[in-house]
Amino acid sequence: MLPFLISALRAIVEMLGLALLGLAAMAVLAGSQRQANPIYRLFELITRAPRRLVAAILPAGTPAVVSGVLCFVILFCLWVGLALWRLGLG
Repeated sequence: MLPFLISALRAIVEMLGLALLGLAAMAVLAGSQRQANPIYRLFELITRAPRRLVAAILPAGTPAVVSGVLCFVILFCLWVGLALWRLGLG
């Protein structure tokens, strides 16, 4: 049961990481019109909670790009850590 839970959590973390990458790509592609793009708004909705958590630990006034990159790095490290934990169980 534990390996399944780890795999499910890893899938959620992977989805959040890919949504962050999609958010960054859409921000570059759509430019200043990104808020009108429904796909950008979907990625923004999906990644809102982890981005807010990271922004809460950073000093006030930190640019959104920095918090987004740090959020991705944290999610990537969590994803790798869960993979290693899953391999250690098996």
